[in-house]
Amino acid sequence: MRTDTFDDIDRLFDRMHRFAGGSEGWGDHALEWRDHRKMRVDLSADDDEIVVAADLPGFDREEIDITVEDEHLVIAASHDDVAETGAESYLQRERRADAIRRTISLPVAVDAEAASASYTNGVLTVTLPKQVQSEGHRIDID
Repeated sequence: MRTDTFDDIDRLFDRMHRFAGGSEGWGDHALEWRDHRKMRVDLSADDDEIVVAADLPGFDREEIDITVEDEHLVIAASHDDVAETGAESYLQRERRADAIRRTISLPVAVDAEAASASYTNGVLTVTLPKQVQSEGHRIDID
């Protein structure tokens, strides 16, 4: 599919989101679809941890919020419009306030307290240690 087609689809979903009021109806579905396209993630795992790498170009680390809720990792980022000086006369303007959110289902329980994150060159990397599963404990009867 051509990039122009994706741009056309983005514009259509923008119009649908504004038409629906942004918080109900098609608006939420359109925004959710765009969010998944904007924030691409890789999920990998080994014996000890789960690693999530998310593309978040254009955001500062202060604009990114990461939480673990139940068995889901939630990544949200938002920033305001680019500052205007008043002297510019735009012929085209595409950079604007933006907010994206992605919820990722985790395949196993994780130790959220021991999680860590880094952000370099627009890539957020979240490392989530797997929760140690107890093999059980035998209880003797008195």
